[in-house]
Amino acid sequence: MLEIVVETENWERHVRVSAGELAELVRRIGGDGDRFLTVQRVPDLPDVFAQVWHESGGDYTLEHRDGAADRHFQVMVDGPEAVIAALTGWAGGKSDWDSGLAWSLLDMGPVREVPPLDLDEDRREELEQRVREVLVGGYASRAELAELAEEYLVTEDHRPVSREQAAALADRMWLERVAEQTEWQGETDPERLTRAFTALQEAGITAREHFTCCRSCGQSEIGAEGGPNARGFVYFHTQCTDSAAAGHGLMLLYGGFDGSSEATAAVGHEVVAALEAVGLPVEWDRDPGRAITIAPLDWRRRLVG
Repeated sequence: MLEIVVETENWERHVRVSAGELAELVRRIGGDGDRFLTVQRVPDLPDVFAQVWHESGGDYTLEHRDGAADRHFQVMVDGPEAVIAALTGWAGGKSDWDSGLAWSLLDMGPVREVPPLDLDEDRREELEQRVREVLVGGYASRAELAELAEEYLVTEDHRPVSREQAAALADRMWLERVAEQTEWQGETDPERLTRAFTALQEAGITAREHFTCCRSCGQSEIGAEGGPNARGFVYFHTQCTDSAAAGHGLMLLYGGFDGSSEATAAVGHEVVAALEAVGLPVEWDRDPGRAITIAPLDWRRRLVG
């Protein structure tokens, strides 16, 4: 799989696609509402991306940016195969991926200087602490972190953080976390958890990570996530993620779709078995009325973007 995320005009999001899947996405674009796609690396890096635009019957406009507005390039090509070759090479990190194409530098205009935050030390620390909590959780994108930073301190009559300041803050903290995770070795506990959830999903248990904002919303919405043959569910919501990221373990909510205690207990046993199979420590007293807890848990979830 290529370490990229592909997003399309019709709001599809494809994480870690194969070269063949990337090729199919490029060949597909051109129709109304599906004329472009963007490609970012995993983890996402500020001002590093590639994108392509195509309308049926016309050429393909391929662009890439390499870290700053004055490193934004464009080329026009008459068919998808050259686009596919370039994007596949870019995604794979090949040094000569852009050779053979007549790239031109795009003038993106002057770069606006972002003024420093006008916050006292306590408010700045409060803002950065909240952004860091969500960042360490590992599910937010750079755009979502920037939105959080912009809105977190807003009051009825005051917006102390501009959109540009929020983006700068989010990107700085994002890159710090990216640097941290380069030191991580091997499979992390959140990756083991994803492996367990994937196995449960394949076994007929609807499994969702970081699902909804709270237990009430999760319980009301999880039913719509299950397929026709799903026997039960397991999930954790965003408050559970916050707790895990803070070092307090992770609470899992589960149940049978028929609502019976017998089905819920059976699902609980399957969840525990799947977690133990990937080497995660589990706390559960086999009571279907009690949550399953994974603890201790080293929450190091690698960023995607």
